[in-house]
Amino acid sequence: MIAQLAEGEAEYIGRFSFFARIGTTLSPMVVGAAWDWGGAWPAYTLGVAWGGMVTIALLRAPEAEFAGGSGRGSRRTAIFRARDVIPQFPDYVRCFALMAIPAVATTMAIIFLRTATNGVQSSIYVVFLKGLGLTGTSIGILFAAIEVMSGLGSLFAGRAMRLGDPQRTMLSGTVLSIVLICVTPFLGGIFLLLFLAQAARGWLQGVVQPLMFSVQAKAVGRYRQGSVVGLRQTMNRLAAIVIPPVMGAIADRWGAGESFVILGSLLLLLSVPVALITRRASRLQQGEPRLAD
Repeated sequence: MIAQLAEGEAEYIGRFSFFARIGTTLSPMVVGAAWDWGGAWPAYTLGVAWGGMVTIALLRAPEAEFAGGSGRGSRRTAIFRARDVIPQFPDYVRCFALMAIPAVATTMAIIFLRTATNGVQSSIYVVFLKGLGLTGTSIGILFAAIEVMSGLGSLFAGRAMRLGDPQRTMLSGTVLSIVLICVTPFLGGIFLLLFLAQAARGWLQGVVQPLMFSVQAKAVGRYRQGSVVGLRQTMNRLAAIVIPPVMGAIADRWGAGESFVILGSLLLLLSVPVALITRRASRLQQGEPRLAD
């Protein structure tokens, strides 16, 4: 719905990402303070109140448009039917058919690579830093740094969209993010260097995410936003499922430090065909058919 209301503009999607990052950064601290102040009841009550505010905000949001029989949008009210929540094979076929659009195929590959860096961070990264002697507080600051910088970077997405080819910008930012997470063993456990690497990676990911959403939204049109979101989440889940066990297996076989280099090299190799697809998508961008209005 956000991409539809924003008409795929990276600037507005970036603003949404910025405010979403504020929530993910502040809410743990607020809930933690509530827990320290009064225990479990105030903390969970705050969570319920937060959920109530989200519900009210959604009720106040404009209704999404649906594609009518003529292909034009309409403001008709959706009617909930139990069979709508049952998976249907044609829905999956139509969803994966979007991969035939070069811009969608490119962004899906970039999403996999981007989420792979998060998989590294959530698995061996913490264990490796703990082995170097960093405290839990220090590691928490590193995680907070990437969240804060991601929020700030998302505000730059609109300008980045106008500076050059967004698909090349996405791929370049993702490749740099891979490098920044995989050079961790070479930073010697120096907190300042680790912090700067996390901050730079957060900024890049903050810029890339709205660009991805914008390119996808404009490629598929107003009335296929749900399908492309589902496809995007599938790639996110695939990377989240595959990368941590692969990283762990490499660490068990060759060591934790070596696993960063090995997996980083594999991810950079996977970036090569994505770069070729990006070049092809750039050539076809002007004449590319859109599943739109």
